[in-house]
Amino acid sequence: MTDTDILLKIKLHLNDKKPFAVYSKPGSDSITALFQKDAIQYHLDKFADKGFVFVSFNGNKKVFIPANTSHIYTAKITTHDTGIIKEYKEPTIDKKAKEDFENLVANSVKAIKSGKFDKLVASRTETVAEPNINIVEIYQRLLHTYPNAFRYCFYTPETGLWMGATPEQLLKFSNNTLNTVALAGTQLYKEGEEAVWENKEKEEQQIVTDYIMSSLQEYSDTITTTPPYTFRAGNIIHIKTDITAKLKNSNYLKDVINKLHPTPAVCGMPKMEAMQFLLENEGYNREYYSGYLGELHHDFTTDSDNHTNLFVNLRCMKIVNNKAHLYIGCGITKDSNPEKEFFETVNKSMTMRRVI
Repeated sequence: MTDTDILLKIKLHLNDKKPFAVYSKPGSDSITALFQKDAIQYHLDKFADKGFVFVSFNGNKKVFIPANTSHIYTAKITTHDTGIIKEYKEPTIDKKAKEDFENLVANSVKAIKSGKFDKLVASRTETVAEPNINIVEIYQRLLHTYPNAFRYCFYTPETGLWMGATPEQLLKFSNNTLNTVALAGTQLYKEGEEAVWENKEKEEQQIVTDYIMSSLQEYSDTITTTPPYTFRAGNIIHIKTDITAKLKNSNYLKDVINKLHPTPAVCGMPKMEAMQFLLENEGYNREYYSGYLGELHHDFTTDSDNHTNLFVNLRCMKIVNNKAHLYIGCGITKDSNPEKEFFETVNKSMTMRRVI
């Protein structure tokens, strides 16, 4: 099956309301697909099952496409881009949305300064209406525009249709070795200019790194990290640290995933209290935004067993009829400026706006 066949099959499966996951890994020139043979809605009941998982922010919903009920295909990406990507231009600002988000950030800063939290990640949603949204064309543009991201198109009757190009790995696991990243801080990428990071952004990234390191200590005696470095994801750059750990026992993987998700990069610290604060104050339902997704116990691109490859669901959108619902957030610390944080979300929204 060619990549063109896979893209055509997306349309057929959507028409039949059958679940599927189509994706390409960072830096890969291949596209992989699990097309479920039936329209049954599966959930992750046994963690040992092989398949593709799609998990909500709060972790309560673990939607699953099992390998043993799916047709699985991998093909080289040979199709060309389907049109000119929109140049960056400031979208029209919704004054009410701006005011609401700035109030959320101000309340978050107040809660941090009171000592309740070290960090919070505030988020919001934007809706982009376009006549005759073409799912396949949008996904093709995602594939070509963000080659260093995990680019996916996912559908089940329960979740609806989601697409994204996420730069953030939750974890990779094989041969008892776990790889993960601490990613935080955001700037617009500027050609030819070296990034200068403020203390607020360095501090935010260090909180994420420290949290992951402390979370892994229970399960590993050998943890190594790289120094923080600047990482580009489309028109955005971040501070990134790579973390590697050798697990004492491969059965710890489920516990590690539950310990890491949601990371401070998408939720805050301390984790459970931060999640509760966001659920009560954000004013909308994140659903699967800032949840995680990916391959469980098998690399379907190379057909290799005992590989888990999960990503945090950032830079994503949910498409309902001819409306794309974009999800965008930013890390808040005691030094955050509400208006500046709002415009950070505007910058981040361009990742998806450019391909719609």
